[in-house]
Amino acid sequence: MQKSMPNLWFRLMALEYRIKSRSKNAEQELQAAGIRRGMAVLDFGCGPGRYTIPAARIVGREGVVHAMDVHPLAIRFVQKKAEEEGLSNVHAIRSDCQTRLESDSMDVVLLYDALHDMEDKESVLREIYRVLKPEGRLLYKDHTNLVSLMLSSGFCLSRETPAQFALTKY
Repeated sequence: MQKSMPNLWFRLMALEYRIKSRSKNAEQELQAAGIRRGMAVLDFGCGPGRYTIPAARIVGREGVVHAMDVHPLAIRFVQKKAEEEGLSNVHAIRSDCQTRLESDSMDVVLLYDALHDMEDKESVLREIYRVLKPEGRLLYKDHTNLVSLMLSSGFCLSRETPAQFALTKY
């Protein structure tokens, strides 16, 4: 089981993301990555919801965003932000790997700044592969480049930008 970081570290990370979000528009970034109204999105390792909430605004009431994290504060942050914004399409999942979502049910999985912290990366990638629809996309960015691990897990690289990688389930 993946251990969650200490609460103080999580709060510092949340503060860092809040500061970064002021200088960079996460909603525009997600739209540029292809997230659209009506999609089903999983934010795997959502942290304080830096991308969860903007994704929920984009997919609208027709779509859904599942925000998953092992840390209890992450779940509370996301639920509070969604409630404050009146977003009923955000569903929080507290888990280190198993989403409990149906197979082939997600259009997009966000794996932003999280995989480097996960102990069993192969299990995480298997779970992401399982929940993605055929031709669903895994959007990945991190300070570590683990794309070769994703390719060996069955994903195909479909797009690479300086900011992120897009991989597809075939």
